[in-house]
Amino acid sequence: MITNDRFLRACLKQEVDQLPVWYMRQAGRYDPDYRKIKEKYSLLEICKQPELAAEVTLMPIHKLGVDAAILYSDIMNPVASIGIDFDIVANVGPVIHNPVRTAEDVAKLRPIDIEGDLSHVLETIRILDRELEVPLITFAGAPFTIASYLIEGRPSRNYRLTKQMMYSAPEVWFALMDKLGDMVIAYLKAHVANGAKAVQLFDSWVGALAPQDFERYVLPTIKRIFASLKEVDVPKIYFPGVSSGELLPTLRDLEANVIGLDWRVSITEGRARIGSKFAVQGNLDPFLLTAPTHVLEERARQLIDEGIQQPGYIFNLGHGLFPEASLDTLKHLTDYIHAYSREAIRIRG
Repeated sequence: MITNDRFLRACLKQEVDQLPVWYMRQAGRYDPDYRKIKEKYSLLEICKQPELAAEVTLMPIHKLGVDAAILYSDIMNPVASIGIDFDIVANVGPVIHNPVRTAEDVAKLRPIDIEGDLSHVLETIRILDRELEVPLITFAGAPFTIASYLIEGRPSRNYRLTKQMMYSAPEVWFALMDKLGDMVIAYLKAHVANGAKAVQLFDSWVGALAPQDFERYVLPTIKRIFASLKEVDVPKIYFPGVSSGELLPTLRDLEANVIGLDWRVSITEGRARIGSKFAVQGNLDPFLLTAPTHVLEERARQLIDEGIQQPGYIFNLGHGLFPEASLDTLKHLTDYIHAYSREAIRIRG
């Protein structure tokens, strides 16, 4: 049963006594106990064992004292169900064995079968729903980010093939967006039906697009996803990834509750760009975790002071944790955020 609902309250722009905090990739390689598990199992192997995936999800709750859990999973998990053959290769990322580059390739993609192919994910969510005292966030990869892997065949720096399809074969591109959008909607609805208390759509690489291209080729599908999730009574978060500050003004009509910001845009400026209806989440540069303690605390204090100017702020990173982050530093930061924000909110009255 949830006994700490600060995260949910902040998502809905309700008052909190101290700021909630969680970290993207908070279940990961900075934790020595997690590294021991990874010596035995790959990421995908962990995901297919619900008890183990739940254990990994719970680790940062017990060790860091964060205010939300995020499901241990990967944005590529659902694409196997629609007909994509892939591996997650160490130091590379997703490698696709049957890239999607033609209308015929798109036509071969089948509807997602969540109960048949992804029942282990749903079971993990059910376990966590029974055990957690903080809300569980589940997530999906957004269509552009997933498409970039499917088209390029692996992570890319310039998204040449992806943009080539957008510009040269828009009918193929939009057919792919439709199928991936359907996949995301069905996947996240199943998460909520099995116990997720919030959902986040990760669009890690969409910042590679010019705003006009984002509006034309991607935003319609993002809007459709959130409109379809409107009936699902949990907070919905959109994280447009890194270098996405110029896209923020295009999101004003999105039917989401929270927009995630990277560290290139301040909390104040981010709020100005997206408008007043959203809560915001972010946006500490993850590599500040390698800075001296006084520098890390100073930057966290600045973010907190900005964040509490309006209701609806969730402290997080501007992108995911990296393996070299220190467990002790993260615990110290979490405690500092809670203590400083509690006093700052009390003083504001």
